[in-house]
Amino acid sequence: MRVKLKGLNRTRVRAANGEIVECFYAWKGGPRLEGKPGTPEFLASYERAHSEDRKRATDTLRTLLDAFQDSSAFADLADRTRVDYNKQLRIIDGEYGDFPIAAHADRRTRGEFMAWRDRLAVRSRRQAHYAYSVLARVLSWSVDRGLAPVNPCRAGGRVYRAARSERVWSPENEAAFYARAPEHLHLALMLALWTGQRQGDLLALT
Repeated sequence: MRVKLKGLNRTRVRAANGEIVECFYAWKGGPRLEGKPGTPEFLASYERAHSEDRKRATDTLRTLLDAFQDSSAFADLADRTRVDYNKQLRIIDGEYGDFPIAAHADRRTRGEFMAWRDRLAVRSRRQAHYAYSVLARVLSWSVDRGLAPVNPCRAGGRVYRAARSERVWSPENEAAFYARAPEHLHLALMLALWTGQRQGDLLALT
């Protein structure tokens, strides 16, 4: 029975003696296969190439990103936070999805990730900090679960610090609100001022 090998790539090349010969590769751009098609040697060569490729695929940062998204740590995040994280995870995957996990222990890796953050900061310091923080969170989670050797993004400092002084309510602001706003909103302001919770958490209160 003939076995159809998925992704098999066949090319024709001219040998040194001028003869045209067929060469087979496990996939386009993949390793050249040994033996002739239909032989056990050929099939074993094909299986070996794909087995090594699968092993390489599980040893990359993309594996950690996927595992984090499947974890309870990700599921426990607020809905909006998960949306924001997914956006940053796609950015990280596009830049470093095939980055080897083993390379995290290399001292140069921290410099590589921080240089990436600096490149992002040229457009937006806030987004650069957020993307780097999400990567650091994923790597910290991965180290805790034995999936990665170290977290090269640990304690990376900040490239962005929000200036929130103009958003802090003064006593005069509060007094003006209580004097003019409907009474049913007074409790809402008091809760916001004295608990420090986010809007979504305040709306969820009973």
